[in-house]
Amino acid sequence: MSVSTGIRSTSKGSFVMQITDSAQTYDSAPIRRPDIKKKLVVVGDGGCGKTCLLTVYAENRFPEEYVPTVFENLMTTVPSPTDPSKIIELALWDTAGQEDFDRLRPLSYNDTDVILIVFACNHRPSLLNVQDKWYPEMAHFCENVPLILVCTKTDLREDQQTLSLMAAQGTTPINASEGERVAREIGARRYMECSAKAGKGVGEVFDAAIRESMKKGGLKKMKGKKCLVL
Repeated sequence: MSVSTGIRSTSKGSFVMQITDSAQTYDSAPIRRPDIKKKLVVVGDGGCGKTCLLTVYAENRFPEEYVPTVFENLMTTVPSPTDPSKIIELALWDTAGQEDFDRLRPLSYNDTDVILIVFACNHRPSLLNVQDKWYPEMAHFCENVPLILVCTKTDLREDQQTLSLMAAQGTTPINASEGERVAREIGARRYMECSAKAGKGVGEVFDAAIRESMKKGGLKKMKGKKCLVL
């Protein structure tokens, strides 16, 4: 099974995109230096939709093949949601959710401006792990970084095959009220939902993340959680 690693550069809106290969470089417009630089890190269980969320936002395409990520860094430029005349260079850090990478993953947390904790609406363990694994890890390594809780794959709430499979297992998709409750319990700045496959809510997630990255204050302490030891 292959895994994804590496760095890619892209752009959104009307800003410059530079495409580089071993032969030559093409520039679609003069390069303008960003006014602001921000770093966003996405964490969550493996297979919960982190890579699809980032790829749809940064490259406007949905990856059909699932390739487990070790780490991947996407660079994109976007207009500031608070001042469109300014350009933000947004570094998007995709991380591995598998336990095998628990010791490697924290290397990506340095200088993070905002965190997305992601869970999938069709996989209840991924929401349980928000409180049991991902929030404690963020509170330990990124104590002063704003956090947004994101529910992905919301299109599956109406997918009959998914509903039938979950019903056979005695469960149902996670609803918004369940996600909102967990967001309150971990002190997340916001709770948001999206479907990368349907292209719904993706831009709103990152717009909110950029806005929160510009505010002061970080994670709140959640009662009853101990420090994480890796």
